[in-house]
Amino acid sequence: TVLTVVPNTDTTHNIIVCTLCSCYPSGLLGIAPAWYKSREYRSRAVREPRSVLSEFGLQLPSAKSIRVHDSTADHRYLVLPERPEGTEGWSDDELRRIITRDTMLGVAVPKLE
Repeated sequence: TVLTVVPNTDTTHNIIVCTLCSCYPSGLLGIAPAWYKSREYRSRAVREPRSVLSEFGLQLPSAKSIRVHDSTADHRYLVLPERPEGTEGWSDDELRRIITRDTMLGVAVPKLE
């Protein structure tokens, strides 16, 4: 299985879906959330990703494009979240604390506490 990490940038936000089943990197992220496996998420994330992200509480600027990556059994994807402002000089451990399963699937962004 190939694993590709796609970076979020100031112009592009990435979201991961598996439209055929529920290909999910459980070895890296643990048990898949129920919503990831749901038929509704799998179909709507491709057709209307901005609306789906909004339902997760993620409002992106209209100028930011959204790329949907369709995982398969042979090729899986993870999102490298965009580094939040104010984290310059943070250690790897500090950065790891704000990265979650949802940020690596693209339905959330890292939050500073």
